[in-house]
Amino acid sequence: MTAMRFSFIKCQGSGNDFPLIDARAIVLSDAQWAMAARALADRAGPVGGDGLLLLVPGRNGAAFGQRMLNPDGSEAETCLNGLRCVARLGFEATGLRAATASLPTSMAEVALADPIAPSVVSVSTFTRAVSTAIGDVGLALPAGEIIDAIVPGLPSARRFTAVAMPNPHLVTFVDAIDEGELVALGDWCEAAPALVPRRCNVSFVTADARGLYVRTYERGVGLTDSCGSAMGASIHAAALTGRIATGSHVLVRNRGGFVRGAARDGGIVITGNATFERDAMIDVDLERGVCTGPIEQVRERRRERDAWTIARG
Repeated sequence: MTAMRFSFIKCQGSGNDFPLIDARAIVLSDAQWAMAARALADRAGPVGGDGLLLLVPGRNGAAFGQRMLNPDGSEAETCLNGLRCVARLGFEATGLRAATASLPTSMAEVALADPIAPSVVSVSTFTRAVSTAIGDVGLALPAGEIIDAIVPGLPSARRFTAVAMPNPHLVTFVDAIDEGELVALGDWCEAAPALVPRRCNVSFVTADARGLYVRTYERGVGLTDSCGSAMGASIHAAALTGRIATGSHVLVRNRGGFVRGAARDGGIVITGNATFERDAMIDVDLERGVCTGPIEQVRERRRERDAWTIARG
């Protein structure tokens, strides 16, 4: 098989946008899905996105599952903004309003939630797959934790908190975000140096009376307007360092929008939008990893898109 037509939903959670495919009945190899991700998430192509989301059969008793492939074809352990969109599609497919969802290396509880803004479809996610153990974060350092501390071998004098969500994150709190500094450090980590052989996400975060503002260099993506697991890691880091109270809900913003979240019960709960913008179809060459034709629009969801535009201001 070299070419395949995919039906997809263009969706977004807090501005993290993706093509989303119901892949429960689609049989492709991991290599073919990687090529599909390269084609569909290519910002220079006809679809574009921060990655490719797949609704897949659940494992270990879960009602359904999520996979997320980055634009470079690599697979992320989790994507919390994307999980809300996958969960919404899973709810529509199963008739459920709450469920356990499986991720590649963990499980999450998902549920439809009260709208975070008028006419904005919203979903809550809760995951306990949160760790600060050095081995879980993937740092080549002696066992232990990095919490509000300088990371030995990292080309930065800033103090970081290392968190696995379970994908790896380095979070630092700053007075002002220097994007040039963030990109330089993100590029260094993206090159898979000996310190971070699996690469990692890097976030600069400001904290004030309004809540948290997160700017992230995402592994496999680059500087991004939104990263859900980075928002979760920032909540966890803020609680660990006393910037927010454990159990209290905080507004977390980024360039793409906002969510509300809390560190509680040994995990992270996040509530945010799961916006479906349009339904479409397109042909993909799975050998070359490119789209081979124009998008065939099936359905526009302008009301949802407009509701989110109003909500984010």
